[in-house]
Amino acid sequence: MDSFELNKIIAAVLLVALLIIGIGKLSNIIFYVEKPKTPGYVVEVENVVASNVVSTAEASVEKIDIGTLMAMGDLATGEKVFKKCAACHSIVKGGKNNIGPALYNVVGRKVGAINDYKYSNALSEYGKEWTFEELNGYLIKPAKWIKGTKMAFAGLRKEKDRASVIKYLNQNSDNPLPLP
Repeated sequence: MDSFELNKIIAAVLLVALLIIGIGKLSNIIFYVEKPKTPGYVVEVENVVASNVVSTAEASVEKIDIGTLMAMGDLATGEKVFKKCAACHSIVKGGKNNIGPALYNVVGRKVGAINDYKYSNALSEYGKEWTFEELNGYLIKPAKWIKGTKMAFAGLRKEKDRASVIKYLNQNSDNPLPLP
């Protein structure tokens, strides 16, 4: 290929580039659109403040009628589901602490009240009692209910399972509390 052929190819490429740029500029002049000074509509974004997970968990549990929830549970299912807990907790009277504290007489007891068990600071300072409502919230997801707990249990999602385990825990007591 000689230099004349090469010059024709380069000229053709440049001509096409100039035509594209020229047509673009010409169309902007012919079809000129003036931009508005203010936009046609404004999208307003509401500022949402993230709330504490514990308070939302407590709020969702407050909406649950604990009496209705407890009516869903039964002791046989509670004993069956508690086998997940038995890997770390003892439920027998006079049972020793394992990885987790012994849970005999837990319903109605102050949170973090067993003297010979080393609780996490979060549980030691919690200051509430294990009521039906408190146990229900805690069993949904312990790490979300009490931030800083060292209990690494995923939780019980099914309401019937939670109610059954709470009934089973309540039954394993010297003085079971009356169900709500």
